[in-house]
Amino acid sequence: MASNPAHILLLLILSLFISQSISSPVDQTVLNSPGEPAREPYEHGERPPLADTVGWVDPRLNGGRFLDFTTRRLGEPLNIIISSLSDPFVLTEDGLHIYTKSIGFSEECFGMHYGHIHEAHLGDGLGRKGEHFLARQHYMPIIGTCWESVRGGHHFRAWKQNGTLANSGAWFLGASKEQDSSRNHKITKDGYNLGRDYIVERATAGSRWKGMWWKAEVQWQDGLLQKGKRGVNHGIPQDGRVAVLTVNRL
Repeated sequence: MASNPAHILLLLILSLFISQSISSPVDQTVLNSPGEPAREPYEHGERPPLADTVGWVDPRLNGGRFLDFTTRRLGEPLNIIISSLSDPFVLTEDGLHIYTKSIGFSEECFGMHYGHIHEAHLGDGLGRKGEHFLARQHYMPIIGTCWESVRGGHHFRAWKQNGTLANSGAWFLGASKEQDSSRNHKITKDGYNLGRDYIVERATAGSRWKGMWWKAEVQWQDGLLQKGKRGVNHGIPQDGRVAVLTVNRL
């Protein structure tokens, strides 16, 4: 019995479609910033960009990322966000300097910068930009941050999300704990998680500076950073969590 020509044509079309689907799968590769190797998307717990955040904008929506640019290929995690729902004074650069004093940080030793400037891409239309502010743990009056430069301790870098594509006004911080100067200030073991948690603990406990009082609330975000050490400076793994702080004036 002869086959129906229409059936034969339908089978040929289906077999061609199946063959094409098997031999040419959809390319899932994601390219990082220039100079970085390709990788599979959202591996190790990283999730797609968030379009419904409040108080900050996910940098990945506009080509940014949650690692800064420490070297040509490696970066350090942006592991704290100070939401724009915070006290408006804290969202200014002068206000951030004063607020960080209340949680035990201050400007660098005698205002002198040590090391190179890190850049970050916050997806705000300004591309990669240098850090606005670097703060170090303040151990004692007058020479407090100078001692941190020698002894090591906690520090963070801050960038403001203020471009035309994402003018949230939020601060993005890269916090870590470093070793002493004899070890070239290399990040300590688990130093990215420790640096973030140190700031979160002090911020949520409440703080004050010269008659001004603040207390922060924290929300934890998973999936913004890749868990582990891939692409991370010094090859030090981190847990992939980002702390979103809302700093309230009391």
